[in-house]
Amino acid sequence: MPLEKGSLILLDYTAKIKDNGNIIETTIEEDAKKSGIHDASRRYEPKLISVGEGWVLKGLDEVLFSANEGDRINVEIPPDKGFGERDPSKIRIIPQRKLGEKADEISIGDEVEMEKRKGIVRYIGSGRVQLDFNHRYAGRVLLYDINVVKKIQAVDEKVRSLMKRWIPLTDDKIQFETKGPVLELTLPQETFLLDGIQIIKGAVSNEIFKYIPSIKTVRFIEEYVNQEDIQKENKDANPEKK
Repeated sequence: MPLEKGSLILLDYTAKIKDNGNIIETTIEEDAKKSGIHDASRRYEPKLISVGEGWVLKGLDEVLFSANEGDRINVEIPPDKGFGERDPSKIRIIPQRKLGEKADEISIGDEVEMEKRKGIVRYIGSGRVQLDFNHRYAGRVLLYDINVVKKIQAVDEKVRSLMKRWIPLTDDKIQFETKGPVLELTLPQETFLLDGIQIIKGAVSNEIFKYIPSIKTVRFIEEYVNQEDIQKENKDANPEKK
């Protein structure tokens, strides 16, 4: 049965630029290593997607509407359904000194911020810099190899997935309990100082209300743990480290 608008799914994918085959993004660690874009600081795992809600490029969203759980599909996405066409008016030449103290350190291909916009350095010479404020992949045809790993339907799985979408926690750190229409989420101490944590709580709550209509109230519980007790327990469990 094809996926419906608002279905929560786990999607594995690898995205390439069609004309050169370069991988620009992937959820698969092996593909990241092969392409030289591997990031040891991130977890490679299927990405949570809400079908038809704009969480992915328009061209990919359209294909997901006709997909089924378990499908493996090759998708070609033109610029108008990807990152847009290139706009010549978004290319500017500025004096290099306007880039500030590190102006002499920039290289072609670097991304810099100017006037609250991010631009890519396309040319440097004679004290001038050409900045391209188009998206890095504007005008490019993209190829996506996708695998619809799973359609998420159980309440517990939805809660866990939506939490991980907003808060960088491993599964063992996500604790929650449903009590009828009330969901209690326990936040570990490491999350208390996250930038924008109050905004994040609001976003998590709104998505839980949207995707789990049976939940009417979300409560966040902040959990503090005595670190000295944990250290003592670790020593007792490993006496050779005393």
